[in-house]
Amino acid sequence: MKPAERGGGPAFILASASPRRRELLAQVALVPDAVDPAEIDETPLAGELPRPHALRLAEVKARTVAARHPGAFVLGADTVVACGRRILAQARDVETARRCLMLLSGRRHRVFGAVALIAPDGSLARRCAESAVTFRRLERAELDDYLASREWEGKAGGYAIQGLAARFVRFLGGSYSNVVGLPLFETVALLTGRGYEPARRIPRPR
Repeated sequence: MKPAERGGGPAFILASASPRRRELLAQVALVPDAVDPAEIDETPLAGELPRPHALRLAEVKARTVAARHPGAFVLGADTVVACGRRILAQARDVETARRCLMLLSGRRHRVFGAVALIAPDGSLARRCAESAVTFRRLERAELDDYLASREWEGKAGGYAIQGLAARFVRFLGGSYSNVVGLPLFETVALLTGRGYEPARRIPRPR
């Protein structure tokens, strides 16, 4: 049986392999029927600014995966950490993580979380959340300790706010879940606005 046929209605496909995004969705009682990473080229275009970059990647991910799951709800997402107009890379090695964290030390930066939804009828809806984060100035020893933890691996901007890096955050403005990896308010609004009805209901408080 194809995922789009499960449960007698359109399936919900997450176009991301991120375990953080799956955990955040589960937090608000949204469980994808399938996870199908888009695996696209995420290199910024020449002169591309952070918000348009995040929106473009979320849309491309959603469209790429929707082509493999016609008739389903397909959610694409992208998180971009930006310092001014500069897009910070996902940290794939320790030197990239170090450069990102040294740049963020003692400064405010922005996190753009874009979500794009392809509905069963093929229509597209997009939203983008923006959060502001300020790091206190980092001492070399604590920076070395954080890098040694390897928590930064694969993280945009070289840190995970839900982990050890929480000790660096002096100020957070906007959506916390957005900084973790998925803006939940915008995501729920997209899905419910397009008629998605999750099989799992939010339990009533006792």
